[in-house]
Amino acid sequence: MDKAKNLTPDLFKPARIERTEKDALTRTPVGFWKDVWGRFRSNLGAMLGLAMIVVIMLLAVFGPLANGYDWETQKLEIQNRESFGDHYFGTDHFGRDLWQRTWYGAKISLTIAFLAAFLDVVIGVTFGGISGYFGGRVDMVMQRILEIMYSIPNLIVIILMLLIFDPGIVPVAVAMAITGWVPMARVVRAQVMKLKSQEYVLAARTLGASHSRILLKHLIPNVMGPIIIAVTFAIPSAIFFEAFLAFIGLGIRPPEASLGVLINEAFTYLQIFPYQLIYPSVVLSIIILSFNLLGDGLRDALDPRMRK
Repeated sequence: MDKAKNLTPDLFKPARIERTEKDALTRTPVGFWKDVWGRFRSNLGAMLGLAMIVVIMLLAVFGPLANGYDWETQKLEIQNRESFGDHYFGTDHFGRDLWQRTWYGAKISLTIAFLAAFLDVVIGVTFGGISGYFGGRVDMVMQRILEIMYSIPNLIVIILMLLIFDPGIVPVAVAMAITGWVPMARVVRAQVMKLKSQEYVLAARTLGASHSRILLKHLIPNVMGPIIIAVTFAIPSAIFFEAFLAFIGLGIRPPEASLGVLINEAFTYLQIFPYQLIYPSVVLSIIILSFNLLGDGLRDALDPRMRK
């Protein structure tokens, strides 16, 4: 009570703050992508996934330079030998260096996955953007096409494609992209339908902007978050599917090396020389795990509501 008596009206008057001090107290404005990077950086799993992806890519590009061998030279006198000397992963049943073949195979698998994901983005974003933007009969017809594509097993389409064309990096990527773009198209369509009634789109129409300009300049840039997330999850799926195709003999053909080819070749000697299967399998698992961690982190960073 004694302290309450000491309170005077002067103590409750607003404090005078100079304009320079007021500006100094104002928080620095943070842009959308900078805010996304801040949330992404605070996610330990996402940063670990990104770091592992960077390391894998560097090894896929520069790893073969480490020991001076190449991925296809056969030396039968050193066949089926575990790690020794400069042969860090040992040799296979033809005496080829497994270190070279593993990282060369990782490069081929990543190339196929990135190419397939790029085709998914180009086809899916175009199809989904047009369908969602125009709506009506256009959307109805295009959605029936999507339903037909969903009803066809992608493995059958890929087998038919690889029977027509010789298996290689481009044919395998194109075969996977024939049906792989469908989920991307649905994601983009849903986002475009939600955004096309926003005020900035109506303002662009009022000012006479063309349909293509509205799609490319206003709608698609605002759908980049879901697109990036979808691509991040599509890449490990494509890597796994490529390994599966190679394992059943429909992917890259030996002596070319991909992770699936290496796993398929080593499976025959699993009980005798298990190390030949372990190394490419571990690299494949790390790649898939890294992209999944990265995708989860991007999903949380781009849409914080997903964490609730």
